[in-house]
Amino acid sequence: MYNPFEHPRANRASLALPTLSQMTARLREIRERVLDRLASLQWNDENPLLEGGYVYNMVLQHEYQHNETILQTLQLKKGDPYHPPHRIAFAVPDAPSRSANGGAMISFGGGRVGIGTDDRSAAYDNERPRHEVELRPFLIDRTAVTNGQYLDFISDAGYERKDLWSDAGGRWVSETGAVAPKYWFRDGGSWFSRVMDLVRPTARTSPVCHVCYHEAEAFATWSGMRLPTEFEWEAAASWDSATRTARSFPWGGSTPTTALANVDQLSFDIAPIDAFPDNVSPIGCYGMIGDVWEWTSSDFTGYPGFQSFPYKEYSEEFFGSEYKVLRGGSWATRPGAVRNTFRNWDYPIRRQIFSGFRCARDA
Repeated sequence: MYNPFEHPRANRASLALPTLSQMTARLREIRERVLDRLASLQWNDENPLLEGGYVYNMVLQHEYQHNETILQTLQLKKGDPYHPPHRIAFAVPDAPSRSANGGAMISFGGGRVGIGTDDRSAAYDNERPRHEVELRPFLIDRTAVTNGQYLDFISDAGYERKDLWSDAGGRWVSETGAVAPKYWFRDGGSWFSRVMDLVRPTARTSPVCHVCYHEAEAFATWSGMRLPTEFEWEAAASWDSATRTARSFPWGGSTPTTALANVDQLSFDIAPIDAFPDNVSPIGCYGMIGDVWEWTSSDFTGYPGFQSFPYKEYSEEFFGSEYKVLRGGSWATRPGAVRNTFRNWDYPIRRQIFSGFRCARDA
């Protein structure tokens, strides 16, 4: 039932679901078996699945990713929305920065930079191997594009202007009738948005969320820019030109926490720009981990020297032009499932995911 290759997403709604009591019993059984297995495990570093505990890190990360998918599903819930039992509040800046409404850009000087990782304890196969790429100088938004900027795009007939959309994007707009990000609605002359059970006027200083790749691309065209490649994104998030090294996270090597970035699900909200002052990359880009996944212009493909591990269906089956790469994680991402090298991928039409973007242009 849960094998995506036997039952694609499009067919799953027709499958008979087990009852809650059946699922609870099944969960208990699986948990007991897993704990028994862990208690009796014989470590063997000659087995690549066991070396460094890789298989357990992989399964745990995969479960973290399903945690986020569950929240996407709860956000889709119509009628009576999901009511979080509590929310962790984040600090709101006393005085918004000059770029709180978006628009400021940061320069990256180009050159050879390290991309990806050789880590085999936690990183997925599509993050490996570490290699160098040559980048031309470019400018990239200091922050993710904000609701305020996106409202300007809407006000300038962004969804109606065919010249802003690719052929595929134009077909998507025509077929869906979209006029704003998902979960936005208009009441009188004002735009409102919903996050679970929280409905409010759209906050101008927060990153825009629930936009698909086509919307991000059209906005970039409207603004005279483009979406960054995933290599440009990773360089802007990680590369320290002074030391010629890449950071694991924009702020350094420490694992994400709710004090460093808007991650780990429990805020159930998107933070205003600059709410996490330490969430800054070596070149000065803000918020590249947390709040919203960021679309890039890159197709999901293997790196030079890619080796499928531990099975082809994890990454390699999805390589090609059908999927676009997203980077950076969202408020709904668990800390153990995000890092500067982490590559998410999805269809260009997908927008129930917690996705936004930032723009770039050639220097």
